[in-house]
Amino acid sequence: MKIYLVRHGQTDENDKGKLQGRINTSLNENGIRQAKRLREQLKDKSIDICITSPMKRTWETAMILVGDRVYIEEDARLIERDLGNFEGKNRREYDIKKYWDYQKNSSEGNVERIQDVISRNTDFLEDLKKRYPEKNVLIVSHATIIRVLDHLLKGTDLKKAKNLTALTIDNMFFKEYEVK
Repeated sequence: MKIYLVRHGQTDENDKGKLQGRINTSLNENGIRQAKRLREQLKDKSIDICITSPMKRTWETAMILVGDRVYIEEDARLIERDLGNFEGKNRREYDIKKYWDYQKNSSEGNVERIQDVISRNTDFLEDLKKRYPEKNVLIVSHATIIRVLDHLLKGTDLKKAKNLTALTIDNMFFKEYEVK
């Protein structure tokens, strides 16, 4: 099985440095251009199915990447982390180290606990491996989800990891994984 992880293209909120979380935004013109560039890189890759978050920005990205050539399926487990009181706020107001500390597992400010995000994504990956063991799967999601899936696919011991946020996930981040 191959898994291709992609973060959605840029939105106006990304451009302004605002946290979106579950705010249902669309791609901006730059995000559309970014997705079209990645579509060119993906054209020679064999993709059997695309699974996306239910948010507009991921659906729009998926449609640009694979259009009607590949079946697109929605999975709510891929939705971005609920950022609670930080949604719509400037990124600098959010203490990423605090909310990504596995041991603290903070929900202060109504932020979804990191262990809950990890749990739903662990469940997603286990289900994915059962349903599509011999397929090449394109997953279009969000920064938090991509980062968690990256750790899970690499086999990171999340309870002992010192820096769960080391991987930078820019708009249109793309990474390929071979899963056995």
